[in-house]
Amino acid sequence: MSEEKKDEILEDPLAAEGDAGLEGEIEALKAERDEFRDRFMRALADAENARKRSDRDRREAENYGGSKLARDMLPVYDNLSRALAAVTDEQREQQKSLLEGIELTMRELRNVFAKHGIVLISPAVGDKFDPQHHEAMFEAPVPGTKAGEIIQVMTEGFQLHDRLLRPAQVGVSSTPAS
Repeated sequence: MSEEKKDEILEDPLAAEGDAGLEGEIEALKAERDEFRDRFMRALADAENARKRSDRDRREAENYGGSKLARDMLPVYDNLSRALAAVTDEQREQQKSLLEGIELTMRELRNVFAKHGIVLISPAVGDKFDPQHHEAMFEAPVPGTKAGEIIQVMTEGFQLHDRLLRPAQVGVSSTPAS
């Protein structure tokens, strides 16, 4: 028998069909593999995004979770400030120990604020009005000032990390430029 005859006999028409079927099955498995790989990569990305989101939420909760309590403490600071500002020299001599206690309480409150990232916004008369940190309570033309300058500070403001808790309440000059 010749070599060609042997090759023809060995080549079975069913075997040729099986090769085509096998190639089709291989292609289907490759497509399924690619789909699973895509799903896996998406799930991996989703998990990473969820981890980052939970880290961000945790940091925000640490930094800003106490903002309601902090806002509720601001009137305490205001009242202590007003009490110390209202004291006359005569009262300072007569009530020295009482005033010392109020000043110590005020200092401790400031220390607690600082420990928790609460920063005092204390503008001075003559500073430029900044709507990001100040709230204009009134405008008035005051000689010797420029429009937009602070002419009076009613209450100090506070910021918790990078968020405004309460703007400083100020009066602003409306003197037109000459």
